[in-house]
Amino acid sequence: MKATHNVEASSERRRLLKLLGSASTLAALGAFAPAWSRPMAVQGRKTGSGPLIYNLSAGKQRQAIAGGTGTVVSVDNQVPGPLIELQEGRDVILNVTNTMKETTSIHWHGILLPFEMDGVPGVTFRGIAPGETFRYKFPVEQNGTYWYHSHSGTQEQSGMFGALVAHPAERDPVQYDRDYVVMLSDWTFENPMEVLAKLKKMPDYYNFQQVTVAEILEANDGMSTNEALSKKLAWDRMRMMPSDIADVTGATYTYLMNGLHPAGNWTGLFNPGERVRLRFVNAAAMSYFNVRIPGLTMTVVAADGQNVKPVPVEEFQIGVAETYDVIVTPRDDKAFTIMAESMDRSGFAAGTLAPRMGMSAAVPPLRKSPRLTMVDMGMDMSAMGGMHGGMKGDRKDTMGSGSMDHSKMDHSAMGTGSMGGSGMQHDGMMKNKPGGMNMGNMGDSMAMSPDTGPIVARHGADTHGPGNTAVATVERDRLGERGTGLEDVDHRVLVYNDLQRLANDFDQRPPVRDVELHLTGNMERYMWSFDGEQFHEVDGPVEFNYGERLRLILVNDTMMNHPIHLHGMWMEIENGHGEHIPRKHTINVMPGGRVSALINADAPGRWAFHCHLLYHMEMGMFRVVRVS
Repeated sequence: MKATHNVEASSERRRLLKLLGSASTLAALGAFAPAWSRPMAVQGRKTGSGPLIYNLSAGKQRQAIAGGTGTVVSVDNQVPGPLIELQEGRDVILNVTNTMKETTSIHWHGILLPFEMDGVPGVTFRGIAPGETFRYKFPVEQNGTYWYHSHSGTQEQSGMFGALVAHPAERDPVQYDRDYVVMLSDWTFENPMEVLAKLKKMPDYYNFQQVTVAEILEANDGMSTNEALSKKLAWDRMRMMPSDIADVTGATYTYLMNGLHPAGNWTGLFNPGERVRLRFVNAAAMSYFNVRIPGLTMTVVAADGQNVKPVPVEEFQIGVAETYDVIVTPRDDKAFTIMAESMDRSGFAAGTLAPRMGMSAAVPPLRKSPRLTMVDMGMDMSAMGGMHGGMKGDRKDTMGSGSMDHSKMDHSAMGTGSMGGSGMQHDGMMKNKPGGMNMGNMGDSMAMSPDTGPIVARHGADTHGPGNTAVATVERDRLGERGTGLEDVDHRVLVYNDLQRLANDFDQRPPVRDVELHLTGNMERYMWSFDGEQFHEVDGPVEFNYGERLRLILVNDTMMNHPIHLHGMWMEIENGHGEHIPRKHTINVMPGGRVSALINADAPGRWAFHCHLLYHMEMGMFRVVRVS
């Protein structure tokens, strides 16, 4: 009965969105859009001396959103909140008043600041009590595209977020004529705590894209019906689903662009031939997006606020909390659709670039929902024997990653093989810490699988306990692989290995030690953790020594993507580019993947460290890093 209710509700929302497509309705919707998300460019750098001062109000109210009326938690009665513009080299004061009956907070995501100003209740301060005003004050020591959001409960899911743009003190190396922020988010009319309660009871509650009998009989991807059935039974034995791409889907979510659903048609204006800067921010609670603008090449010029050497692409995947700045140069006098398809392809956000208001372009249809593979489960493909004969073709690789197409492998030979009767190793693994490992130079610690490329380490016995139910047999370097669902598209796709920092400011000091953490989970009980321990179970913080340079190693033992965010310090991804490895505040770790990043522990204090999937963080994938 629950599933029927959700399908009917989703159909009703789609019907409503069609009704909202009239010109008169779209004009009315403009009144509800935040001022900065209307068709106007970012205003440019702030001039003058002394600190910039913003007075902000956090509140809760009913308002029109996503084709209906919902209870939002907002900043200045806007969803998203107002655009906050900062100036590198100039202090800022942000006075935040809480008008709600519950405690609130604002975290300035990606901004380097004193830890007391970081805005995480229970870690850096007590939170902002009802009726109180908290004064955030800090120097702005960086430039780029960032964002802010509540770090209290599930307020972020209900709309309490907004964009930050810090203008550079010197001449911007990126030249452009127009400048827009494009915030992507997911909205549900359900109470977020009810969403979480449903996931605790039934983790696939919102998954309506599971493998069906019809799909098996279609014998797709070049497999025979027997092969497809064998593959389905193997997943069933493991009590896992190849359709487990997103915990929360379009069954309850409406996907928004700058606070508007696709019928709202957010529009950014341009004159043909102008260089348009689009600052993409993924402010969703649980949703990854695949972004493309059919007919235009996007040149990626910044990642997580940090300038990178330009990378031309046709599509990129943006994880929760990440930001990417791109330049596009539309030369024709016509409209272009900005398409942001959810990673599981259960829905999309969309807007328009156009020479004039009221124009629109065709919206591409949703592509076929992706499926996870044995690689996403951390399987040792080199030990799978007969599976090698089932390769149906290579992954399309226009970006030079050299990875193979695992979605077209014949899994009928799995049987029990190296997986035992359950496929993935369910009794866990032993931490593997190869000394001085560098993702760009693995040395003897790296093996090569003929199907998947670099294997960083193989697992032994597990020490993670009941907080982790499935463990990857091997750990892989997946930085050169396209995001989930983009393996076979026939155009250029951004991968982490494409990112190179633009600045020549690399710290030449070698790391003095490695800190390894495993991303773990128990999907059936909807428990998420680091090293098998939820936050309430850990004895103390992760210790960084002030002034040291260290290597953080993240190993994903789950079959889901996890966007991992470190507050207060940069993580420099070791993607093989030497002194030009990129800095990021949020790193997506692919299933079965192993990522290493260099960190300068130069920010004393207590800092949050967590998965930025909101419900994963709430369910335990959270730690405190102490720099002392």
